[in-house]
Amino acid sequence: MKKIKKIKIKINGKLKSISNDYTILDLVKNLKIPLKKVAIELNQEIIDKKKISKINLKKNDKIEIVHFIGGG
Repeated sequence: MKKIKKIKIKINGKLKSISNDYTILDLVKNLKIPLKKVAIELNQEIIDKKKISKINLKKNDKIEIVHFIGGG
């Protein structure tokens, strides 16, 4: 049986353990985040949402997820 390796990342300042084959899309689905209403930053760079299924998360990655709020 293959052991799943865990890595630690930071999401909005909080540490989270995930498996080392996690993509940003996996994370978004796991956190039930509505993609249309957020911006995602990986290590201080805004990520193109079309590419999130191809970006694997690495140890010590820092992710910021910012929600858009309507109003005026």
